[in-house]
Amino acid sequence: MPELITPLWILGLVGLAAYTLGSVPFGVVVAKAMGLGDLRNIGSGNIGATNVMRTGNRLAGVLTFLLDAGKGALAALLALWAFGTDAAQVAALAAFLGHLYPVFIGFRGGKGVATFIGSGLAIAWPVGLAACAIWALVFKVWRISSLAALVAAALTPVLALLIGHGTSFVAFLGMAVMIFLKHSENISRLRDGTEARFDKRR
Repeated sequence: MPELITPLWILGLVGLAAYTLGSVPFGVVVAKAMGLGDLRNIGSGNIGATNVMRTGNRLAGVLTFLLDAGKGALAALLALWAFGTDAAQVAALAAFLGHLYPVFIGFRGGKGVATFIGSGLAIAWPVGLAACAIWALVFKVWRISSLAALVAAALTPVLALLIGHGTSFVAFLGMAVMIFLKHSENISRLRDGTEARFDKRR
């Protein structure tokens, strides 16, 4: 955890602004804009990029991923520029929580993987890149998005310590714990061997 040098009232405002940005449900917006319907009534009902991909529209899925990652990165980078490292980490966590529990759609949000990656790249880019590489490797081997996300989330706090970004450990740990909580049903299906795989032909 970085030293808290920014006044607490400013950190509170930063957190509120970042949470609001994180609450923008880009998956819902993209799906409606591209004529795919209400994403909450499609597939798993999740508002993230993985469920958008299940509509068969790869472009929509990629756009959703980039926008969800971008809002986490933007929140953290703006806070870093304006106030410093402590504010950046508060913003990263707040934007992440906004995606998980968005005020604009009744606090029923996504599972946070894209926003986790975007926030991670902003607060400690080597750790964020490592998370991307781990996700890609696990997904390439097993073709299971949730498994890739869980492995990447679990390893990033450790990597933060190992590669010299220990001040971001708490932020990565907090996001990793929330990812595991939001993936509780996926974890059950992984144990049962019933978790959905992506068709390699897609």
